Amino acid sequence: MSANVTKSAPSRKLAVTGAPERKVAPLNATATRDLRIGFLIHDVSRLRRNMFDQYMKPLGVTRSQWWVIAHLARKDGMMQTELASLLDVGKVTLGGLVDRLEAGGWINRRPAPGDRRVKNVFLTEQSLGLLQEMRAVEKDLNQGVLKGFNPVERHQLADLLTRLRANLIGTLDKARVSDAGVDDD
Repeated sequence: MSANVTKSAPSRKLAVTGAPERKVAPLNATATRDLRIGFLIHDVSRLRRNMFDQYMKPLGVTRSQWWVIAHLARKDGMMQTELASLLDVGKVTLGGLVDRLEAGGWINRRPAPGDRRVKNVFLTEQSLGLLQEMRAVEKDLNQGVLKGFNPVERHQLADLLTRLRANLIGTLDKARVSDAGVDDD
């Protein structure tokens, strides 16, 4: 059963007929600021990814492909399951992506020493050349993205984002422990 949704012009509030009206408390200044920070982080990340995609398009590499190559550049030869976890994608999804990258000559898979069922993923010489181009593109992109930031501000921004990332990882780790029913005290 679906509810009818109508929009009243003056207040621009959505009204759902047949549903009880809920009062939502207005946000205080701190809550509003925190929501805005979350929105800005998401939007900046989205815009930067889209810009990088545009820069990478002439090189013939998709976002998913450059994301895999960038992760392997940090840790070449990792297990395919570890790579799927880092990229936050399913094993099947990554398997198809790795198949395409391997067919394109960007990576190769080799059985892990001691367990031939496990596949480790390695960059090829071809992808090492692409990485150099990706780094040059990133340098150009960052010049535009960070325009107007002095060196101290750039350092502060990197420090703040690093701390934010650590907080998020810590919170996720605690949630995983809690979900697993493990007491971390």
